[in-house]
Amino acid sequence: MSLPSTPELEAALLQASAEMGLQEYYRDIVRPLLGVGPDRWPRCCGGSCEPCAETLIRVARRVHVLLGIDVE
Repeated sequence: MSLPSTPELEAALLQASAEMGLQEYYRDIVRPLLGVGPDRWPRCCGGSCEPCAETLIRVARRVHVLLGIDVE
């Protein structure tokens, strides 16, 4: 489950992606992370994945901060 798409969410996702250097075509990978808590987020596997799960997590955390959502 992810957060409903709103103009505010889209703006926050755009800003967070830009700040963290996440390419536009990876944004849809972040969306499912926004609706679940950190305990359900993926972990880095050490396999040099692109994008790394840590990058996706940083973007998701930043979106939450920008939207004022406390998930921790």
